[in-house]
Amino acid sequence: MARRVQAASVLLLLVWCMEGELRQWPVPYKRFDHRPKSDPFCQAQYTFCPTGYADGSIPLMKNEDVIEVFRLQAPVWEFKYGDLLGHFKIMHDAIGFRSELTGKNYTAEWYELFQLGNCTFPHLRPGISAPFWCNQGAACFFEGIDDQHWRTNGTLVPVATISGSIFNQLAKWIQEDNNTGIYYETWTVQGSLGPNASVWFDSYDCSKFVLRTYEKLFRLGATFKRNIQTNYTRLFLFSGEPVYLGNESTIFGPLGNKSLASDMQKFYFPFRSHQSYKELVLSILDMYGKVVLDKIFYLYYNFEYWYLPMKPPYIKITYEKIPLPFR
Repeated sequence: MARRVQAASVLLLLVWCMEGELRQWPVPYKRFDHRPKSDPFCQAQYTFCPTGYADGSIPLMKNEDVIEVFRLQAPVWEFKYGDLLGHFKIMHDAIGFRSELTGKNYTAEWYELFQLGNCTFPHLRPGISAPFWCNQGAACFFEGIDDQHWRTNGTLVPVATISGSIFNQLAKWIQEDNNTGIYYETWTVQGSLGPNASVWFDSYDCSKFVLRTYEKLFRLGATFKRNIQTNYTRLFLFSGEPVYLGNESTIFGPLGNKSLASDMQKFYFPFRSHQSYKELVLSILDMYGKVVLDKIFYLYYNFEYWYLPMKPPYIKITYEKIPLPFR
């Protein structure tokens, strides 16, 4: 009898540990050992990193060089819409570098391979049950800083000065970070807007790349200026505790949950790309009904799906102040 009780206790402990691991909040962003090739189905409207180094390399500096580090920020799609999205505080972030020895400038940024819409919502292909995602993101490093792009409607200010040796260490880290963190995640999912709110999922986007890079520079010994205010765009979803649903095979496979698969396809349908004006108006009404009235959102994260029981204020864009690292 004692052995049975002991076995049952062990079983309960294992189940509790498994649930605890499954419900670790925020869910850790999954990293990989290499970057896969993009599927030919995924096509970018604008070529990713058109002037960057083709092999993904970053030129090394002489150890004794002095490198000025710049904070770069401009409205998303500023090249096409000017400051339009800037009025809504939807900003893109990057980092600039200038070598004192060579006088050359460089830009480092991290963004979507196939534009934001493809990273945020999937494609529904005829005859295929599972949604298809084109959600890779990657670092782009290229020579030059487009002063007009960053200054006209955004920010171009120096935030630190580092040695060539620190820059070379950072370059190695950027490549490692880029090869292991390969998927873009638009949303930060929280329980509320309060300072002590539960964070269910964290975003992985351009601003997070800049924040990671600043933190790495700080650990390598960089000293940042303290009189510069730095704000970043964040897109929030608000929900109660998320419910794990499964992955592609467990939901959409031959033995999957057909009812759930159908509901998820209906949810994603209004978010499809290339809609006519009439279709878009109807889709917006449909989105509102699902997210606000029905309080439903299906989130794709780490190749897995989660159900979000949505709650007010449902969706919000913020422009949060996050200070530069300092000792």
